[in-house]
Amino acid sequence: MNISSDTPVGEVVKLNFKTAPLFQANNIDYCCGGSKTISQACAEAGIDSEQLIRQLQKTAVQSDPDTEYINSLTPAGLCDYIIGTHHSYVRSHIPFLQKNIEKVCRAHGANHPEFFEIQQLFEESAGDLTMHMQKEELMLFPYIQKMVKVQEGHSTAGKPAFGTVSNPIAVMIAEHQTEGDRFDKIAALTKNYAIPEDACTTYEVTLLQLKEFESDLHRHIHLENNILFPKAIELEAELARKYFPVR
Repeated sequence: MNISSDTPVGEVVKLNFKTAPLFQANNIDYCCGGSKTISQACAEAGIDSEQLIRQLQKTAVQSDPDTEYINSLTPAGLCDYIIGTHHSYVRSHIPFLQKNIEKVCRAHGANHPEFFEIQQLFEESAGDLTMHMQKEELMLFPYIQKMVKVQEGHSTAGKPAFGTVSNPIAVMIAEHQTEGDRFDKIAALTKNYAIPEDACTTYEVTLLQLKEFESDLHRHIHLENNILFPKAIELEAELARKYFPVR
């Protein structure tokens, strides 16, 4: 893999997910900010792009079966993977985090009032993510899956009510940015999930859960923004040329 200063961050992670921790360690957003070039991202983060590129190149040559599997999926298969892996993760972990955050607020709120803001941010995220996933599962993903069936000759072509796939994708990307910003605030409020000296077991577990939730969210957004959505837009354009040519 040839990595240069002009290579988009998301493209590097798409080709080998093992590079993601390097971007995270340097405070570079590889999911919502995946369209930025390495030089742009490094300039914003205030780091040496050439040094990072050398580190990325060493990591990118390593085999990553998980990345190979993701990249082998059709857009329809990737929709199923995202639902089964990331949507299910979000739905199953929200109740546990809500309960634990409430416990931390009750037990430690006096000494750590920032947790009340964390609670508000997570409640907003829980509600918005739930609606976000429903929109994907009921509207966007079924259309992507139907396009794959059309491409494979198992269905007839038709235009969606929302006009073009780029319209709901734009909404999803904007909502991804909102969630990314929320968790940036949570990370800042917790000093990047640092465990304070007076933390009890529940406090410590909650911070670890929040960090894991953010990590899963980053991967979730990366798979959609940098892989699924570009493939869907390209597939729709291909089908439009074949079934709805401009005359």
